[in-house]
Amino acid sequence: MHVHDTSLPPVSPDDLIAKIESGEAVVGVIGLGYVGLPLLLAFGQAGFRSIGYDIDRTKSEQLNAGRCYIAHIDASPLPGLVASGRLQATCEMVDLADADAVIICVPTPLTRQREPDLGYVERTAEALRPHLRPGQIVILESTTWPGTTQEVLQPILERSGLVAGRDFFLAYSPEREDPGNRSFSTRTIPKVVGGVGADAGRIACALYAKVVSQVVPVGSAQVAEAVKLTENIFRSVNIALVNELKLVFTRMGIDIWEVIEAAKSKPFGFMPFYPGPGLGGHCIPIDPFYLTWKAREYDINTRFIELAGEVNSAMPDHVAQTLQNALNDRFARSLKGSRILLLGLAYKKNVDDIRESPAFALLHLLEGRGAVVDYHDPHVPQIPPTREHSCFAGRRSVPLTADGLAGYDAALICTDHDAVDYRLLADGVPLIVDTRNAMRGITGRAAIVPA
Repeated sequence: MHVHDTSLPPVSPDDLIAKIESGEAVVGVIGLGYVGLPLLLAFGQAGFRSIGYDIDRTKSEQLNAGRCYIAHIDASPLPGLVASGRLQATCEMVDLADADAVIICVPTPLTRQREPDLGYVERTAEALRPHLRPGQIVILESTTWPGTTQEVLQPILERSGLVAGRDFFLAYSPEREDPGNRSFSTRTIPKVVGGVGADAGRIACALYAKVVSQVVPVGSAQVAEAVKLTENIFRSVNIALVNELKLVFTRMGIDIWEVIEAAKSKPFGFMPFYPGPGLGGHCIPIDPFYLTWKAREYDINTRFIELAGEVNSAMPDHVAQTLQNALNDRFARSLKGSRILLLGLAYKKNVDDIRESPAFALLHLLEGRGAVVDYHDPHVPQIPPTREHSCFAGRRSVPLTADGLAGYDAALICTDHDAVDYRLLADGVPLIVDTRNAMRGITGRAAIVPA
């Protein structure tokens, strides 16, 4: 362990703020995925020298060649930023020693026991620690339980001999990226910022103010951590509610989509949420369980949150059963041996993001019941290796053609991409099970069953 020389005066937060304000600060981003890469580009475009780090060497190679590997990101500025030297990518942590601000954007998944897995955060901190120097600020953006920044990240970094608040600064700012949302970008989404101490908060606010239109300071890192969980738990609970309403209203012969459309005309007291085949993305299926786990430390059972998780997790089973019943009722066919085309592998429309997509649960369920399943997704031409669904790696999206559709017994719409020809689909298969209301207003030879 390094022993810090306490005779040295504490570093000045105002010196780092001045460096940020002048544009001379160097910004490092660790983790160049859906969160880190847009942030890296934003700082580069704002005039900062920006260094991106990722353990995946192919990512740094592509970025340094001016190429972007995430389809929905506007990477048009990338070649110019690389050519000017304002943006570089690396897989060597030592390169971040040059950075005045280091922003950590690594995954925070769940274990198989649905408990927080902070392995990526911990390993990142361990790797960063030898290169930490006085005057830097480290900001965590990965979603996690309240207290992580101070209880997990701070002790690891302080084993360098440097002390947070005296020699370096530590803050938390939750990522709020929404892949594929054309109405909001990194710059236009307000940024919540909480520091470990007032000085860290001031520095982090000054930094983010250079790349986002609005900074929302809060009193501590712990509050900022709680903000992100609250946002995603709000969504999880309301999606569970509307999924449950869908089951009830469908049994009653009522169109849930028509109900929501009418209800959202109320200008107050109602916010529309929409049903689906299950939750997807890195946030909503995972983040609530970070709080349920931490709450047990305080002898609190988060029954409401866990019930929402149960409702949402059950949706793929409901969809698979709906498909099985529809085949049997309409064509006296069993699911076993039927050829099924699954439409949409990404977790949401018009992106290539497959993280936690309910489509994988449906693939497992349908094939487990003996169906022969292909998929079509214009944004996911081939299934990449994944930790949870390695058996599907390498499968390719089949083309959507009239001749090809003729060979299927049913189609299952899991994700409602705009680039899909739904009219062709309606004329090409005898049965469509629609979890996204994609077939509203479209007619053809297919029987359309909502799910």
